[in-house]
Amino acid sequence: MRTSNPTLNDSVFERSRTGVAADGVMTLNGTVIKTAILTLLLVTSASWSWKLVLSGNPPEWLGGGLIFGSLLLLGLAFLIAFVPKLAGALAPVYALGKGIIVGVISASYNQQFQGIVLTAVLLTCGILFALLAVYATGMIKPSENFKLGIFAATGGIALFYVVTLVLGMFGIEVPGVFGNGWVGIAFSGFVVVLAALNLVLDFDFIENGCAAGAPKHMEWYAAFGLLVTLVWLYLEILRLLAKLRSRD
Repeated sequence: MRTSNPTLNDSVFERSRTGVAADGVMTLNGTVIKTAILTLLLVTSASWSWKLVLSGNPPEWLGGGLIFGSLLLLGLAFLIAFVPKLAGALAPVYALGKGIIVGVISASYNQQFQGIVLTAVLLTCGILFALLAVYATGMIKPSENFKLGIFAATGGIALFYVVTLVLGMFGIEVPGVFGNGWVGIAFSGFVVVLAALNLVLDFDFIENGCAAGAPKHMEWYAAFGLLVTLVWLYLEILRLLAKLRSRD
């Protein structure tokens, strides 16, 4: 089993075999509950930062701290990825921190395009439940080649974002991709599809983890990985909608 989500991959099962008897085993219900907890934490902190931005007088640290906060959360995500046992303690912290950033970004988009955030949320939920239903019925069973393809594409997109970020520091922009032209829209559409397909691999990871009797703390780890994908999908949908709305 392989997944392109960097927080959900085969090696974590091997690193987490010890302590299974003491902790219990991973279950689907337990993973669902922990995913709901993390989602609630993220939505709560996002609502808080959303209100601060829309208040018209947000604190200076809220905007200036986005880059620092994002880097800090990235480091936290890598720590959880390499030490899955820490997910129970660190995943809630990540969800709260990520929620603040998501709230600021969402409020900024909504100020430019009224109602765009609600549309993005509904589309994200719709894609999640549609793919979950399709996966549960067995209509989608990711093969190894399928997983490798999604893994390679996701890695390529991640590398592209890093490169464009570095180039942006030197004032160099990649033409078309981040604009509202058809090239930019096609790129965002591709990334949305890719993020959605990562959900299928996350479902597969969770199912196989439960079947393999992974340790109980892997519920937090799997919930964290699913949250990472959902936030990515939501932000990409938001970006795509903004490009489409800006053409009106």
